[in-house]
Amino acid sequence: MQSWSAPEVPTLPGVGRPLRLYDTATDQVRATTPGDTARIYVCGITPYDATHLGHAATYLAFDLVQRMWLDAGHQVHYVQNVTDIDDPLLDRAEATGQDWVELAQRETELFRQDMTALRVLPPRDYVGVVESIDEIADGVAKLLADSKAYRLEEDIYATVEGSGKFGYESRYTESEMLALFAERGGDPDRPGKRDPLDALLWRGRRDGEPSWESVVGPGRPGWHIECSVIARSRLGMQIDVQGGGSDLRFPHHEHSAAHAEALTGQWPFAKHYAHAGMIALDGEKMSKSRGNLVFVSKLRAARVDPMAIRLALLDGHYRADREWTGGRLPAAERRLENWRTAVTADAGPPAEPVLELVRQRLTDDLDTEGAIAAVDDWAADSAAGRGGADPAAPALIRDTVDALLGIEL
Repeated sequence: MQSWSAPEVPTLPGVGRPLRLYDTATDQVRATTPGDTARIYVCGITPYDATHLGHAATYLAFDLVQRMWLDAGHQVHYVQNVTDIDDPLLDRAEATGQDWVELAQRETELFRQDMTALRVLPPRDYVGVVESIDEIADGVAKLLADSKAYRLEEDIYATVEGSGKFGYESRYTESEMLALFAERGGDPDRPGKRDPLDALLWRGRRDGEPSWESVVGPGRPGWHIECSVIARSRLGMQIDVQGGGSDLRFPHHEHSAAHAEALTGQWPFAKHYAHAGMIALDGEKMSKSRGNLVFVSKLRAARVDPMAIRLALLDGHYRADREWTGGRLPAAERRLENWRTAVTADAGPPAEPVLELVRQRLTDDLDTEGAIAAVDDWAADSAAGRGGADPAAPALIRDTVDALLGIEL
């Protein structure tokens, strides 16, 4: 599957700092420890609707992870999937009378356009489930052969015992897991399952649904196994970061890690499990079921500067659930105008201390609020004529904001 175009990232003077990032599995902010090439997998969209601000906030968070690794001298191998076959997509296609393939292709293309406009660094591997059916089915077959999966009527389920460490990623109690499993696409009450938390690996052929012939019979993949196979085949095990929204902490990331570990006998799947907070509108999480989505594409169509959208979403810690209030976007637009005015000046206060402070704040678990405050202070001093008149400062601030925050001034 085709990714989107990459923005140019300026090279900054000096050397970036090691990135420290919160890990859900250990409940700690810890240093990431990539080799020459940092490996990151971020779960992609199910393309039944356009990119809303909750999606955008998640992908911006992991865009910053990439940028901090690049600044520290690493190459980055970023993989993202597209769940271009799943129940929500089929349900939306049926409800709207659309062909599910055309719906998926259209919404995936709109997502690419939104990511390009927001200057999100693209994945090296952008992989659809439909193009990965055979390799996913091979993974399911291996789990069956290793007695880590079983057939139930026309379907195939993974056993929670297969990895030997199920539950370590999310750290939820069994009762919490059961509740979330039922809420987020699981089927804990299905008769015949060995354990209520066993996850669907392969959905057998159903009348009226798309299916594919495979080594395990006709059908299509379950949700969690797709990420296990796509990530592992391209990145290997013990990747540096598995990322996504906080709603993926369980069941998706727990099961996808468990499937990968069961397939390989290696642990852990990822060194860090990182999760971005939810974006709310009027006190409620944005979701299609609530009908309260704010779409990036609609803001762009209304001629809102994508850099103002990006800046508004970065003005809050990535792990925090936060509100998209009426004043958030206008405040970002004013800030963006102030920054752009400051970097067009002939000179300004020295920029090297600002660069180092922005690096320091972002490498401390992506403290975007602290980084933004550092640029605000420089712009205010520049406007007031305080702190000196270095002719090289405006250009370095422009490059710093571009390379590290991803905002084009």
